Amino acid sequence: MKKKLLVLLTGLMLMSLVLAGCSSQKDTETPKDAETAKTKIVVGATAKPHAQILEFVKPMLAKENVDLEIKEFTDYVQLNPALKDKQIDANFFQHIPYLEDYNKNNKADLVWTVKVHNEPMGVYSNKIRNINDVAAGAKVGIPNDATNGGRALMVLEKAGLIKLTEGIGVNATDKDIIENPKKIEIKMMDAAMLPRSLADLDICVINSNYAIDAGLNPVKDSIFMEPKDSPFANVLVVRPEDKDKDAIKKLGAALQSPEVKKFLEDTYQGSCVPAF
Repeated sequence: MKKKLLVLLTGLMLMSLVLAGCSSQKDTETPKDAETAKTKIVVGATAKPHAQILEFVKPMLAKENVDLEIKEFTDYVQLNPALKDKQIDANFFQHIPYLEDYNKNNKADLVWTVKVHNEPMGVYSNKIRNINDVAAGAKVGIPNDATNGGRALMVLEKAGLIKLTEGIGVNATDKDIIENPKKIEIKMMDAAMLPRSLADLDICVINSNYAIDAGLNPVKDSIFMEPKDSPFANVLVVRPEDKDKDAIKKLGAALQSPEVKKFLEDTYQGSCVPAF
């Protein structure tokens, strides 16, 4: 009887040790869901080329456990307010002078993290094929926002159509035109409307993203292009408190990767030039 009781007690002790071991192992194992958890970031962008570039890097980020959601905007003026108001985590559509102008005029402190590409601004026309054929009194469309309007005037100056106040740069307005030998008439309008205005105006100075979106090839279809080494690199922009977040750093690294450089060169053939 004593022997049977001893065997029973020994068995119970062994069973409790096994169960304790299993429980300990289960507690120390990393849950599968924790291993595969992804950080989600929402990035606002205009359609072409910005959203296309983000779509290209999306699989690269997935491998880094970053779930990238791309929110397309048709009106780029809405993108910085959306970021400031925390509707999105970052945006990708603008160059540094535009960002600086927005911060200055809206009491904002948005910051850029990485330079990605330049989009040389081009002059387009449905009526002429050479910039030298612009007629006297021609109607010329340019963007109506501050920095892109000034940039467009700089393009017209480079093309030899006007002369601006020396040193005015991107802050130029039509009031800074000091020489206008052909007396061209400047028409300021929403940048997204410019491609459709080619039917009514003689020439339009159009941002490459809107030109591409309208089916225009900046290299083949423009009659004059801004120099490719212009200082208007398009950048990734975030709120200052998010600049050093791991997911934002991973996105920045992906946007400046050799794969993206090749994608820009192969896809856009000079209309989007790598800025890194």
